[in-house]
Amino acid sequence: MDARDVLIDAATRPAQAARALESKLSQEVLNGHLGGHDNSVAWLLWHTGREIDAQLADLAGQPEAWDRFKDGIGLGDAGALEGYGHTPAQARAIRVDDAGPLLDYIDAVTADLVDYLHGLADDDLDTVIDASWDPPTTRGVRLVSIIDDAAQHIGQAAYVVGAFSQN
Repeated sequence: MDARDVLIDAATRPAQAARALESKLSQEVLNGHLGGHDNSVAWLLWHTGREIDAQLADLAGQPEAWDRFKDGIGLGDAGALEGYGHTPAQARAIRVDDAGPLLDYIDAVTADLVDYLHGLADDDLDTVIDASWDPPTTRGVRLVSIIDDAAQHIGQAAYVVGAFSQN
């Protein structure tokens, strides 16, 4: 197994974990704000897809998949951003009636990420893509960051779903 294989395996796990939550994602759970927190499960799922999509589009030099999914998800202007630096009002504006389109979006951007990873050569992971950081960010480090962020947010969503099921 090489580094790309490890990244591919890791990249698929957040989407699988998100799908495992699907049967528990009622409107109440999706849009609830556990402990008054501004980021709901809907926000966490949406942000997971957006952060993968936006960063991958930048890496691959391709358009974001969001344009194919935004109407089906139905967030209007609220969904156009990625969620970084959202105000409480912006975060709370991310509300959905059905988790299906969000999960479909996560599946699609994960498939795009896996396709991108398949197209990389070994040396591509060492390419510096952002020299403004110290140390400079390589493609491999950015990919790990994308996958890690997705895994953390899906883990947060799973925790909230579990907390709602205890009530």
